[in-house]
Amino acid sequence: MANGSEVVHGFPHLDTVRAAITALYRRLSPEGVLSYAPSLLPADAAFSDQDDLHLGAQRVARALVHHLRLPDARVIVSFREMRHAASVELTAGPEYFIELNDRFRTHRRDIGAALAHEIMHVLLHRLGLSFPGTRDNEILTDTATTYLGAGWLLLDAFREDDVSSQKLGYLTPEEFGYVLAERALAFGEDPSPWFTSPQGYRAYTKGRAQALRDAQQPPLTVAGWTGRHRYAKDRRHALEHPAHPVAGPAAYGFEHSTDGLRVSFPCPTCHQRIRLPVRGRVRARCGLCRAIIECDT
Repeated sequence: MANGSEVVHGFPHLDTVRAAITALYRRLSPEGVLSYAPSLLPADAAFSDQDDLHLGAQRVARALVHHLRLPDARVIVSFREMRHAASVELTAGPEYFIELNDRFRTHRRDIGAALAHEIMHVLLHRLGLSFPGTRDNEILTDTATTYLGAGWLLLDAFREDDVSSQKLGYLTPEEFGYVLAERALAFGEDPSPWFTSPQGYRAYTKGRAQALRDAQQPPLTVAGWTGRHRYAKDRRHALEHPAHPVAGPAAYGFEHSTDGLRVSFPCPTCHQRIRLPVRGRVRARCGLCRAIIECDT
């Protein structure tokens, strides 16, 4: 896990984040994803200065192992000087070894966040789920940690003021907020009371705004007037110019087939692309996450 000194903001990795959410649904199934409700509770990751360092770390690690459905994995936690925030040794098991940066000896409130990311590496290793390249694989790990209910700890570890900053993980704070909001929408959960970091909460609200925009794009019936007007214009162009299909700014696109014009767009829950005939109002079911989607194609 990286710990960058200069915090990047915004949504530069959003395409990879969405691909990671799709990958989770494909690997775990909708029932498997929903089995990670509810999120890890704040009490399970609480760590005070009065707690014994190693016993406390083991306790939090056990809570994360239990939450992430890894009953057979015994996690050994140690501390040493290192460049990164943490690392994990992935072996065949049954024991996994996690090393945390020495600075966590005095920053105990963030131990749960560091352990959550590393233990997710264990789960993804067991699932055989990975992305090519270190950067994309770490984004997958952050996304999975957050979407499966433990990554709110990573966002709560984000702190920033005029003279210093701290952020764990590879996602930006706003991207952590986006994934957390995506989970909140899918699971019917409100994570806002768990934040102790004001900066983390603000990043969550920005990520939630982006997630709501994703869920209100045409051809969904909940799309706003501006989006519907743009969609109608693009649809008319596609009908009148079949040799020049249009890809809309919200990632919808039109294509001609033997049975007429079709529109493709990402599922607002799992982000897998859905293809529907252009025939007006229709209720569709996503073939991957099984979400019911009301559309006006």
